[in-house]
Amino acid sequence: MLKLFGNNDTTYVINFWATWCKPCVEELPAFDSLSVLKSNSPVKVILVSIDFKEELGKKVMPFLAKHSVKSTCVLLDEVNGNDFIDRISPLWSGAIPATLIKKGNKKVFIEKKIKLTELLSAIESVQ
Repeated sequence: MLKLFGNNDTTYVINFWATWCKPCVEELPAFDSLSVLKSNSPVKVILVSIDFKEELGKKVMPFLAKHSVKSTCVLLDEVNGNDFIDRISPLWSGAIPATLIKKGNKKVFIEKKIKLTELLSAIESVQ
């Protein structure tokens, strides 16, 4: 996961979510809107589902299709969740939704439901 951060010119917006998390589902359109707004700039939106691996085909993929989610989505397949959480941010309790915005050595971590205006402000803060 952390290997994604190879390009210092790119701002990475990584959102941790699950299909069963109502606030997560409610904020997904903001990430798709962000992808469209920033399509001509070096901003990469990645949605990281923490649903169980076994649910990928029967739950996650149908959910993404039903809701027309266009952002890149990956499934977290981490053996040790606590180690992973600490690597993302020492501030993260593990609750979702959670969003990491990173550019180079600058990063912002937000552990709550987020709106598009907040996403845009957070991106500005790491530019």
